[in-house]
Amino acid sequence: MRIDKFLWCVRYYKTRTLATTACKKGQVRVNQEIIKPSREVYAQDIIELRKNQINYRLTVNDIPESRVGAKLVDIYRTDTTPKEQFEALELLKYSKDYYRKKGTGRPTKKDRRDIDDFNDENE
Repeated sequence: MRIDKFLWCVRYYKTRTLATTACKKGQVRVNQEIIKPSREVYAQDIIELRKNQINYRLTVNDIPESRVGAKLVDIYRTDTTPKEQFEALELLKYSKDYYRKKGTGRPTKKDRRDIDDFNDENE
């Protein structure tokens, strides 16, 4: 089975086009090699993919016939992603909480109160 189809079948990507695009951008590796979307995947291959700033690592157990339900995904792959990847994502979420995008204008009254409360806590 093609790698893009496999990633779509085991629900890492919502559409097969997204999986193909990720392969073309070099976000997917099989056995530590950057691959094309048409590369065949076999049992016991190790797939590394970067999605949503997390480096997922999974091992192929079996090849599905077609797209499988969310409850059956674990039959076809074993997720060996280190927990540090998910912890880093949590830290990233906290750092973005008080970030204002450039060009959004002046802070609102609620924003000002939040900033004042934050500054009062740190003093």
